[in-house]
Amino acid sequence: MRLSYSRLAIVSIIALSALAACNPLNKMNKKHGLVKYSLDPNPLEMHGDSVAITVSGRYPEKFFHKKVVANVSPVMVDANGNVVKEFETIKLIGELAEGEGTKINKTGGSFNVFNIVAFESAMENVDLEIRVEAGFKTKIKSFDPVPLGHGTITTPMWVQSDEMPILGKDKFTKVSPRSISAEINYELQRSNVRSTEMKDADILDVDTFMQKGLEYEYTWKGVQITSYASPDGETALNENLAGDRANSAASAVMSMFKKAKIDAGGEESLYSKTPKGEDWMGFKEKMEGSEIADKDMILRILGMHSDDQKREEEIKNLAATYEVIAEEILPPLRRSVITINAEEEAKTDDELKQLVKENPSELTIEEILYTATLYKDLNDKLEVYKAAQATYSDDWRSSNNVGYIYVLQNKVSEGKAEFEKAAKASPAEKVVMNNIGAVTRLMGDRSGAMDYYKKAKGAGAEVNYNIGILNIMGGDYEDAVSNMGSYNTFNSALAKMLNGSSEEAVNAIEASDAKATAEGYYLKALVGARTSNKDMIVNNLKPACDKDSALKDKAAGDAEFMDYWDDDQFKAAIAK
Repeated sequence: MRLSYSRLAIVSIIALSALAACNPLNKMNKKHGLVKYSLDPNPLEMHGDSVAITVSGRYPEKFFHKKVVANVSPVMVDANGNVVKEFETIKLIGELAEGEGTKINKTGGSFNVFNIVAFESAMENVDLEIRVEAGFKTKIKSFDPVPLGHGTITTPMWVQSDEMPILGKDKFTKVSPRSISAEINYELQRSNVRSTEMKDADILDVDTFMQKGLEYEYTWKGVQITSYASPDGETALNENLAGDRANSAASAVMSMFKKAKIDAGGEESLYSKTPKGEDWMGFKEKMEGSEIADKDMILRILGMHSDDQKREEEIKNLAATYEVIAEEILPPLRRSVITINAEEEAKTDDELKQLVKENPSELTIEEILYTATLYKDLNDKLEVYKAAQATYSDDWRSSNNVGYIYVLQNKVSEGKAEFEKAAKASPAEKVVMNNIGAVTRLMGDRSGAMDYYKKAKGAGAEVNYNIGILNIMGGDYEDAVSNMGSYNTFNSALAKMLNGSSEEAVNAIEASDAKATAEGYYLKALVGARTSNKDMIVNNLKPACDKDSALKDKAAGDAEFMDYWDDDQFKAAIAK
């Protein structure tokens, strides 16, 4: 009886062995570790909101059973082994298996699959592995997972929201030029200034100008007098006549200064007198603008003769025409043109500050905009720009500058509303287009922001810098470096590092305001990781984590530092 049981056991073992031999899946699973799987890049990298992944596999000889079908799935799993992301499944078939898929022969074979998937936050600190589910006839088996890689580099997400709005600049000057011009006309062959001339509107405007100059304490810079004679007398006489007219005009202006009680007006050195003689150029211009019947013939005569006397004789031969010329063309040419130049000293900074608070309507828009530059505090600047807006709402700079301050104060929606007001005042203003683009991006619309930036081209280097931020977000690092130009900021340093220029990245961050910030130190540590410089990693991670303790967990799972996670110095730098 004991013998019978032994024989039965032996028969059972033989049966089970035969059954196992008929199922090639178990054998394939045992040898699964011999398969060469690879991931490129490793670790994965996020660029432009997506992740590109290439998975390859090479199967050794006699591994893949000729009738087996297998689904190979690259997956991401969290620390608990839960699948957080599945990539495209690769279907493999043995050489005699039915169905579609990549055929693997008994001599071996390979596959290579490229995927691009949208980045998800859960993809950052994960493990990648290959999971295989194989089938043979009616049997199905899941193979033991094979490690493939770890994590996803998300360094481009460090891009900062430091868009640059542009201020509407003032045109204020400490000394403002002031000038006025007028004409004194004369009778034929006369140089005396008639009393009626001194009552003309342009001369009365000069008197008003002098009174204002007295009130605002103008500095009188000069009086330019250019005098002419009409080309209808002897040339020599006309030369002297023009000079006499310059003198009489100067005397008339001196009298006006004296009447206005302005001492400077009597100084001879203030006057520059330029007698021009016969005004043939003025004659030509007036003829061209006239409706005289023979004007084309007269203009040809002017072009044919260079001798003034000969030209005059030819014109006088046209007796009927000449009478019209004598009445309409020649009288306005007998004149002195007077230009008075002065300078007005601007109000003092203290006067401007007081007026902008008490009575901004007494100030020009340039004075108000300049006054804002006298303050450092953003709220003080804002109040001044609001005063400009209340007084000069039709000037785009007033609303634009209110919006500018709001953006600096992180009041993005308020800033956008002000920029839209500025756009209504000046729809084509490129500065405003840049600023609307900046707030549009800050509110999450990259495409809309780019549309505005295209309209803003030429407004300043700030536009290109802002486009550079979009370039980083889109994975276009070379364009980002180009657009950010000579700016030294965290973002420009980030763009340089992502573009492969590690040394330039360090130089940019060292020259930036972010040099001693947690982000600045962390970025330098990242450069260290990319250049295999452990000292640079450790020396910068420590101050980065000291300034922002959240970076300890970030670094512990950052795939950039994957090669250093087990290093004692690295662990010490991020120790809690």
